[in-house]
Amino acid sequence: MSEAANTTGDVAATRERTVPEDAGREAFGRIGIIVAVHLAALAAWQILVDILDVPEFILPSPLSTFSTLLQPQYGWVSNSLVTTAEIFGGYLLGLVAGVGLALLFSWSRLLTLALLPLFVTLNMIPKVALGPLFIVWFSYGIGPNILIAFSICFFPILLTTARGLKEVEPDLLDLVRSLKGSRWQVFTKIQLPGSLPYIFSGMKVAAILAVAGAVVGEFIASDKGLGYLMIQVQMSLDTAAMFMAVILLTMIGVALYLLVLVLEHLCVVKDARVQ
Repeated sequence: MSEAANTTGDVAATRERTVPEDAGREAFGRIGIIVAVHLAALAAWQILVDILDVPEFILPSPLSTFSTLLQPQYGWVSNSLVTTAEIFGGYLLGLVAGVGLALLFSWSRLLTLALLPLFVTLNMIPKVALGPLFIVWFSYGIGPNILIAFSICFFPILLTTARGLKEVEPDLLDLVRSLKGSRWQVFTKIQLPGSLPYIFSGMKVAAILAVAGAVVGEFIASDKGLGYLMIQVQMSLDTAAMFMAVILLTMIGVALYLLVLVLEHLCVVKDARVQ
């Protein structure tokens, strides 16, 4: 009997060791494929430019594009930091406001009926049209660009969080309330854990939109940032620098998106994630 128990224990321990190892190999395999595809795309870009002899002002090669990083006149580091601050600032502001308002909506049906349609209407306003108004109200710089990024990424977080808070099992809510649980306890113990998959779904959408919001603000009026730099080099047809600015913007957006994925991996079990 003890021999069978020991054998069972050994098998279980072997499975526990094997599962993480398999998961690790699978993750490294996915990362390897992603890196290989991106490198292949860069190689195809270089070959296409060389074979077709495309003028550099139309389509620069990857080598010409990345060589601009070595030229100090573009101020890549300072401009990238400004744009990063605008993207992350607008995103965090949208996250706090979106989750906070969704929580208030879950507590008050009257507030939901009064304000949610208004937010839907405001979200229909083209954000480019808000840019000049923000400049009139707040001048120009990092602050207005953060607000523009916030105005774009706020609504998806609000909407998905509000939906997630409604998806909680009514029986669980009734149970906690019958035990005299406070609203805060209901939120922290039941609603928040149950709505996390929806919150992260909205956060992933907002991470993409926050980049667009910051760039829109820099296009309209700014004296620093990657969007501002793109406007400046456009006048001299410096396409290589424009491509490099786009690549850096993409990298900032990918970094934010990966950060959200890491947080989701830590906070939400795999089977509960909203794809």
